[in-house]
Amino acid sequence: MKIAFLACPATLPGSPTRRPDAFEHDLYLEAVRAGLGARGTVTDIDWRAPLETLAQFDAAILGTPWDYTEAKDEFLVRLGELEQAGVTVCNPLAVVRWNSDKLYLKELGERGAVTIPTLWPERAGPADVLAAFDHFNTDRVVVKRRVGAGAIGQDSFSRDNPPPANWSIEQAAMVQPFLPAIQSEGEQSFIFIDGILSHALLKRAAGGDYRIQTLYGGVELPLDPAPTDRAAAEAVLALLPFDQPPLYARIDMVRLEDGRLAVIEAELIEPYLYPEQGPNLGPLLADGILRRLG
Repeated sequence: MKIAFLACPATLPGSPTRRPDAFEHDLYLEAVRAGLGARGTVTDIDWRAPLETLAQFDAAILGTPWDYTEAKDEFLVRLGELEQAGVTVCNPLAVVRWNSDKLYLKELGERGAVTIPTLWPERAGPADVLAAFDHFNTDRVVVKRRVGAGAIGQDSFSRDNPPPANWSIEQAAMVQPFLPAIQSEGEQSFIFIDGILSHALLKRAAGGDYRIQTLYGGVELPLDPAPTDRAAAEAVLALLPFDQPPLYARIDMVRLEDGRLAVIEAELIEPYLYPEQGPNLGPLLADGILRRLG
């Protein structure tokens, strides 16, 4: 079997624009290759490569196409083209389309998931932030893009340090109260392959920061989750609006002040799946892809 590991210039080896955290690409790719073994080949390739080149693969896994957030519509069109060409895309277009706008979190909440209270301005300016302080009865909020990843374009403001008058997010946004647990405990990530928990980890921010990504100094630690925490993540997975679980899902959760875990993201497009903390990840992914190929 020939598997394409879709990537982008910011992650491909040898690229002059490669990001400093693109080592995650290398670790993820090697895990999939090792898991597939002699059963096939895995090639990392730009998702914008010519369609005739990509159509020669049996399957495509959305590895590290990290720039899709700046070209969402183009990315969705490309995945549709691949599926029409007979390439098995993991995760498929229908899943990616649903997951590509963080408004899906509102739907999950309506379906019964424990979520973080959120306001959904189509564009965010200083007035939206000031109103959110009173709406949430909080002294600090976080503002994110609805189409985004890796905390890029994200800001946090407090009543003592409000946004400057010229600040704005000129695209669909979301505003949430800042949760102290993101600094005191960290963010828990649960990696599911075909609906079964593979492994979990705790992500902690560097001192003084709240962003848990390695790009900002965050660290990841293996986690043996408490039964109630594992059940909370499994409950979110069960609420996804699909007939069967996606090949991979990373459910990111943070603790509310009442002790419950709330979903902060259900990552189904190109999440890093942390093979360092999950030594069985590669074989599980490879087996899942091959099952989809029959």
